[in-house]
Amino acid sequence: MTPPHGDAALSAPAGKLVILKELEKRVLWLATWMIHHANHIRPSRDGLKVGGHQASCASVATILTALYFDVLTPEDRVAVKPHGGPVYHAIQYILGRLDRDALVNFRALGGVQAYPSRTKDTDDVDFTTGSVGLGVGATLFASIAADYVRLHRLAPDHARQGRMIAIMGDGELDEGNVFEALLEGWKHDVRNLWWVIDYNRQSLDGIVSDRLFRKINDFFKTVGWRVEILKYGKALHRAFEGPAGGSLRKWIDDCPNDLYSALTFKGGAAWRKRLQADLAGASGLKTFLDGFDDGGLDELMTDLAGHDMATLLTAFHGVSDDAPRCFVAYTVKGFGLPLAGHKDNHAGLMTVAQMARFKQSMGIADGAEWQPLANLAVAEDELARFLESVPFNRAPERRYTDVKIAVPDLADAIAAGAKTSTQAAFGRILGELGKGESELARRIVTTSADVTVSTNLGGWVNRRGLFARKVKEDVFKAEKVASTQKWEKGPAGQHIELGIAENNLFLLLGVLGLSAPLFGARLIPIGTLYDTFIARGLDALNYACYQDARFMVVATPSGLTLAPEGGAHQSILEPMIGMSQSGLSYFEPAFADELAWIMGWSFDHMQAAEGSSVYLRLSTRAIEPPERRIDAALGGDIIAGAYWQRPPAPGAEFAIAYTGAVAPEAMDAVEQLRDDLPGAGLLAIPSPDRLHAEWSRAAKGGREKEKGAAAVSHVERLLGRLAPDAAIVTVIDGHPATLSWLGSVAGHRTYPLGVTAFGQSGDIADLYRVHGLDADAILDACANACLERMRRRA
Repeated sequence: MTPPHGDAALSAPAGKLVILKELEKRVLWLATWMIHHANHIRPSRDGLKVGGHQASCASVATILTALYFDVLTPEDRVAVKPHGGPVYHAIQYILGRLDRDALVNFRALGGVQAYPSRTKDTDDVDFTTGSVGLGVGATLFASIAADYVRLHRLAPDHARQGRMIAIMGDGELDEGNVFEALLEGWKHDVRNLWWVIDYNRQSLDGIVSDRLFRKINDFFKTVGWRVEILKYGKALHRAFEGPAGGSLRKWIDDCPNDLYSALTFKGGAAWRKRLQADLAGASGLKTFLDGFDDGGLDELMTDLAGHDMATLLTAFHGVSDDAPRCFVAYTVKGFGLPLAGHKDNHAGLMTVAQMARFKQSMGIADGAEWQPLANLAVAEDELARFLESVPFNRAPERRYTDVKIAVPDLADAIAAGAKTSTQAAFGRILGELGKGESELARRIVTTSADVTVSTNLGGWVNRRGLFARKVKEDVFKAEKVASTQKWEKGPAGQHIELGIAENNLFLLLGVLGLSAPLFGARLIPIGTLYDTFIARGLDALNYACYQDARFMVVATPSGLTLAPEGGAHQSILEPMIGMSQSGLSYFEPAFADELAWIMGWSFDHMQAAEGSSVYLRLSTRAIEPPERRIDAALGGDIIAGAYWQRPPAPGAEFAIAYTGAVAPEAMDAVEQLRDDLPGAGLLAIPSPDRLHAEWSRAAKGGREKEKGAAAVSHVERLLGRLAPDAAIVTVIDGHPATLSWLGSVAGHRTYPLGVTAFGQSGDIADLYRVHGLDADAILDACANACLERMRRRA
């Protein structure tokens, strides 16, 4: 890709450099001031430290100024390192994309967030970066998603190809997900991707290991990236050509990171003393040192490329292709601040006295602290004209929209009355969609962490193909070797195959689920994995949901019901993840017809303004379905979370409630209770999450409502058929707490059954017996409930 500025930007005119350096000063001031104001000036009601990262902001100020005021276009998408958030917000404020109150209320309600957030900040954050490393990986998968949209010709005609850019701290390279993403990017031949490393050689608690940049170079080149080391600024390059220049360069190259940081903090006199000792006898040393006072020597010795505007512009504008690039930009943590170089500066804050001196040095008048352009060396009107011409600022709106995709009826994909598992039904539904050419089928993109076949996605992939930037031959097909996997690879494919790395799966689902606002083309992403491995990618799942990405995650097989697969693959706590994860609606249907209804609703819900992502917890256990046709009323109850599969008699004293694959045991138990408790009900709960969420909202509404009766939730209406002192036995192949809250709805005594210990290999009958999920265990719980009810009455 050819950058929009072309070669003309390689030698930026002096006027532009002067303006950019002045803007850089104001960016650093505003970032530092908003943190100081929040901690030392704004009233505190709770006495807690507000915090912020003044030193981390200082190290990245030049890089972000160069990018946003001269390099980026509106089509570029950027993940800003979390601790550099105030710099990003200061830039958006100067560009007129953020109001003053947002800065004044930094880390307060209504103000900019502690870390850049797509959903909480108002200045058009591209990628949330609160959890280090995840925003970096997201840009890589966004590159794949952008290629997918482009090659499928889904993007609007006016949308241009942009670069995916991450500004990352060197400490983020400690995160394993970064390297998992790098390997996946190599497999998919990522393009138009820049990672700019703010190489300040300090982490949260100390100094980064020496010579890390050499390993960075090796890592990136191994996976096909081009690496540019931006180490020295122009002043140091000139010094290397002068007296003692060769000795000076070797000394700096050999200087340990911790020593360099310590001398940076101590300043010019310390630099002089150390150079005199270490370079004693070097030709020209005295001439060199005599040419600088202490302040000038300090400025020279910290003249690194990451703080040299001209060097950065030359590097960024010098890119003339779309190969992935890593820029290692040497910087000083706390550059320009009294905190510079100190190993404790990460969470350190400038004192009031230090801030006063800094304010004076920046030429900020009293009362002008929040002014975006006042009191700079360039006239305000000239700065305003420059800002109007900034490429990034030419499009006021960078978030796109796309039409809503119609969802056909999916019920016919399921054979009525057929005994089947929900996992198999999921495969058939997608397979039937794959046969047709509906707009929904065209917009679905599937992905899996190397379990495509074992999660029943194979039929879909056979029909729709694997996505690759270039056509790749199926060697087995060419060699006439029979295979059930007829997977054609090419730009038209609709399945993105991943390696076994769940963080990658959820990062990809996250960016695919943001394709409408990012790229102007709505996709319907579906990802599959084994249920127990959700926990391995939980950080990235939470990250995707926090950004309000919309996708469907199909977790299957699940629970003890895997049976012979053993405890390593049997999930326990995942229903609780579904219950507690914001931005995710969890379903666990028992029957295929329920699943078809749920999937149809989910495809709509994923596109709704107030919608969310969807988690389907499925099973490989084939279950005989009820004889029925789901109508609108029953379908509404399924989506609401529960329905009476066997309605209780009015005022019934007992009910069994179940979720998912344990349906046969619950049905068996209630049948055996017919003689003793003929009025007992059987409550099916396909979504404990939806049922609980609506009940919670209704309860909150009742507490907040001053007049009139509170709204009655779906679960209250259902349980209202039972006697006030009725007992409920709940059962799920998962943690029993998933359903135990039912007792709080109307005060019914609840007896929850579920899994609380690791499983093992066996068949379903044995494992259900050992863990208390079989019909006998349910009946035992029923007997205990009846005995206790009799004791209470007595």
